[in-house]
Amino acid sequence: MLAKITSKNQLTLPKSVTQAIGPAEYFDVQTRDGQIVLTPVRIQRGDAVRAKLAELNLTEADIGDAVTWARAPSSPKAPAKAATSPRAKVQRKA
Repeated sequence: MLAKITSKNQLTLPKSVTQAIGPAEYFDVQTRDGQIVLTPVRIQRGDAVRAKLAELNLTEADIGDAVTWARAPSSPKAPAKAATSPRAKVQRKA
């Protein structure tokens, strides 16, 4: 099979190849003896999150600070919602 690399270094894999390996969005890329070797990598969501945190150089302390900030009461406070909605009151009277 023949594949062409574009001016932007993009390569389209033949459909028969992608069907043979199954669904994969990411590939480990290596060169061996002048050949390009692609190995499908299945990334779990947790792995993707950890990779992004590492990329952004975030620590557990940064995440803790963000959670504390997000849980802080906002100002001004929104009025508390009534325990029962007006619709529920009307239905009880009927």
